[in-house]
Amino acid sequence: MEITKIILSFIVAFTIGIIIAPLVIMFMRKQKAKQTILHYVEAHAGKQGTPTMGGVIFLFALSISCAIFLRENSELAVMSLIITFSYALLGFLDDFIKIKLKQNLGLKPYQKILFQIIVATLVAVYVYKSNLVGSEVEIPFGHLSVDFKYFIIPFTIVVFLACTNAVNLTDGLDGLATITTFIFLMIFIALLLIGNHTQRSFSVGNEKEIFSLIVFCSATCGGLLAFLWFNAYPAKIFMGDTGSMALGAIVACVAIFSRTTLFIPIIGAVFVASALSVCIQVAYYKKTKRRIFLMAPLHHHFEKKGIHETKIVTCYAIVTFVLGFVTLLFEFL
Repeated sequence: MEITKIILSFIVAFTIGIIIAPLVIMFMRKQKAKQTILHYVEAHAGKQGTPTMGGVIFLFALSISCAIFLRENSELAVMSLIITFSYALLGFLDDFIKIKLKQNLGLKPYQKILFQIIVATLVAVYVYKSNLVGSEVEIPFGHLSVDFKYFIIPFTIVVFLACTNAVNLTDGLDGLATITTFIFLMIFIALLLIGNHTQRSFSVGNEKEIFSLIVFCSATCGGLLAFLWFNAYPAKIFMGDTGSMALGAIVACVAIFSRTTLFIPIIGAVFVASALSVCIQVAYYKKTKRRIFLMAPLHHHFEKKGIHETKIVTCYAIVTFVLGFVTLLFEFL
């Protein structure tokens, strides 16, 4: 019955996403909610005017599916939904300013960071005080955990800042953030199911809470797959910050609430690569006035090298799958 609910939550979200996507695309076109391509991304000049804010597609699909399949013992999943929509709201405001107010850079960096820190701090306090999560974090492959005690609060804040911005930076090619996050979450579903099979505790609460978190992941994956149908190259719609901020929050929520945060840099290595490439590029340029990469984030560097974006997206997807598969293999053994 539990596996059936996981599968059905995926199917329902996928079906809803497929149905509403053309309507959302049509609506965004009428509202002139179109992507502005910055001048220094010459390779994407032809994408100018593509509808954006498509994140509402998988967010709506996710919400309906969760409303249908989440019942009792779903506090962690409901909290994940609330946090996801909090970050989606931030992304929506950023998109709105870019589109309606014609300010290409959207919200100012300090405004984004301040909002992210406020939400992340509230989540961190909840994590520390919650009987369902607590301050312990699982160590990959060791079947051991470490108790962060009070330090779980700053640790959680940093994880949310890192995840939301890393996924946001990865959203630079058609389907890139969509497919990598889809694979990441599918791996996490398997990881949590294997945890139950191998008697590894990914929660200090009851197992039904983790199951609800799996349903949340499954519904997200269903919505993402539907969105990918329209977001794959050549994209008919982009997710915008509305979607990418929400996805980063989902990645952080699922890992933190299941106490598997230390698995993020392993399975989500492509997210880490995107964020690190930008940090390295900015720091090196400020010091030397020269660049290490032709362009950051890293996927744009590969584009500048002449690699087509579909190949880059495919390689990122393969890397995420392989790292996830190896992680599952070690966990299962």
